[in-house]
Formats: sequence, structure tokens, C-alpha cells
Amino acid sequence: MMRDHDDQTNERLNQIFEIINAKGDIRELNQIVKKSKKELNQDKDDTKP
Repeated sequence: MMRDHDDQTNERLNQIFEIINAKGDIRELNQIVKKSKKELNQDKDDTKP
């Protein structure tokens, strides 16, 4: 369980760095958002009984 939390924290930090590195590139920012939404939906599906 702790490892899952660490993995999620690492993913969120990576997303922050990606956003910072995008430096206003709209296409890259849109890709980051789409990727985040996809991962969020996967996380929700993984927690369903």
C-alpha cells in the first residue's frame, strides 16, 4: 500500500516537471492533461471491487 502511494507521488511530481518544462507549449500541455485524465480513469478502474 505504501509503495502505491509512493508511485502516485512520483507520478504527480513527474507531471509537475513536465508542465514546467512545457513552458507554455499548448500542444504539450494538452498532451499532459490528456495523459493525466487517462491515468486518473485507470486509477478509478483499479479501485473498483
